[in-house]
Amino acid sequence: MQRRAILGLGAAGLAAAGAGAYLALRHGHGGPGVGAAAPTGPLSAQAAAFWNASFDSLDQSTYQPAQHLRGKPLLLNFWATWCAPCVKELPEINQFHDEFAAKGWQVLGLAVDAPTPVRGFLEKLPLKFPVVLAGLTGTDLSKTLGNSKGGLPFTVAFGPQGEPIWRKLGATHLEELREMARGVQV
Repeated sequence: MQRRAILGLGAAGLAAAGAGAYLALRHGHGGPGVGAAAPTGPLSAQAAAFWNASFDSLDQSTYQPAQHLRGKPLLLNFWATWCAPCVKELPEINQFHDEFAAKGWQVLGLAVDAPTPVRGFLEKLPLKFPVVLAGLTGTDLSKTLGNSKGGLPFTVAFGPQGEPIWRKLGATHLEELREMARGVQV
C-alpha cells in the first residue's frame, strides 16, 4: 500500500512538472527559449550574483538578466557616462553586438550611473544592445565578478552555461572581443 502511494505521488509530481513546463513555454517564460539548451548545474557564487540580480531599466521597469539572457553567451559591460574610456569603447562594443548577435552572442550594458545622464548619452549615441542601470551597487557586483579594483570600464563574458569565461578591466577593443568570442562554443 505504501509503495502504491509513493508511486502515485511520483506520477502526480511528473504530471505537474510537465504541465508547468508546457505552460511556461506556451506563455513565453521558457527561459532561454524554445529549442535552446537550458543551462544545467549549479552556478558559482560569482555567476549567481549576476544572474540572480535585477536592475532598473530606463523605462523604470525591472530587468532580470536570467529571464532575458541566460543560455547564450553574454558580453556584460560596466560603464558610466562620466568615464572617458567607457565612452570610447562603446562604439566597438556596439559593433561586436552587430557582428556576433547572429552567432548567438548577447550584449548588456550596466550603467554605473544615474538615469538622466544615461538617457541623455543614449540620445547622442544610440546603442543596439540593452542598457540597464546598476547604480552604485554596480561597483559591488563588478568586484564580485573579479574587478578587484572596482574601476571602469569592466567587461565580463559569460559562456552559454552562465559562468564567467573572460574579464577585462579597462577599455576593450573590437579585435580582442572578436578573438575571445571565436573561442566560445555557442
